[in-house]
Amino acid sequence: MDALKFIHVGDTFNTTLLEVVWIIVGLITIYAGIKNLLDKENPSRVGTAIFWCSFGIVCAFGTWLPAKVSGVLVIVMCMPPIFKKVKVGTTNAPTKEHMHAQYKKIGMKIFVPAFCVAVFSLALALFSNISSMISITFGVIVAVIILIAYDPKENKPDVFLKDSERFLSIMGPLCMLPQLLGCLGGVFTAAGVGDVIAGIVENIVPKGNVNVGIIVFAIGMALFTMIMGNAFAAITVMTVGIGAPFVLAYGADPVTVGMLALTCGYCGTLLTPMAANFNIVPVAILNMKDRWGVIKNQVVVAVIMLAVQIGYMILLK
Repeated sequence: MDALKFIHVGDTFNTTLLEVVWIIVGLITIYAGIKNLLDKENPSRVGTAIFWCSFGIVCAFGTWLPAKVSGVLVIVMCMPPIFKKVKVGTTNAPTKEHMHAQYKKIGMKIFVPAFCVAVFSLALALFSNISSMISITFGVIVAVIILIAYDPKENKPDVFLKDSERFLSIMGPLCMLPQLLGCLGGVFTAAGVGDVIAGIVENIVPKGNVNVGIIVFAIGMALFTMIMGNAFAAITVMTVGIGAPFVLAYGADPVTVGMLALTCGYCGTLLTPMAANFNIVPVAILNMKDRWGVIKNQVVVAVIMLAVQIGYMILLK
């Protein structure tokens, strides 16, 4: 794969560009906080402002802040959501008539900007050593340029800023879950949760029975992902606790087992509100009446896919 990477940038350049991206994200988030603070129609404008501004400061300046200061900001950031003091204020959502008129004008070309984000992310991942977040940012910039070209009078820079704030407000505190859950895997591993799980499983799984170990490992990945909301965080803990001592130790192929264990975790992703980006954010954006609607429609698929992945793992081990 390294032979395909035609674009090589230094680690310093990569790190600097990534910091710039996070600063932009942080500033947009701080803007959301200030806008809500000034919004008299927001019933919890102070709590909303505290949440977004704290979140934005950590995103933009967390690299340079002392660890204790960042920790305090995270605690402060979590207080308003706990007391349900983060609300959506006044939004500049387009009317149905406006959206219909824009659709008549642009048509199916509206999917081109979204497609650009995916293409740039994949292309830069395959042909460069630029980090994924920077790749996505490049794709977003191209998408913005295309949208401006579609309608220069309508799509001015402030439109994108206001829409960014609107979608942040719609998602609310759920948008911080991926970051928090990503950290949770490291915390659980450092705390020795994997060793505790190994001690429990040792009394259930017969030593040397790889097939039973695989079944427990796969189901454990799905369940732990449901708890953590993140398969990448779950696999660290579950591999230490079950995968390594009960599956890999008896000669199973680590590449095959690791890959399929992750897909088992993704089956758990389909079944949990903790995977907010996939299962809760769409509910908020689409204003669905049933907050569990997305998950309910994925249960059968998740169970079938989990069974298939377990079968694959046993056959290909």
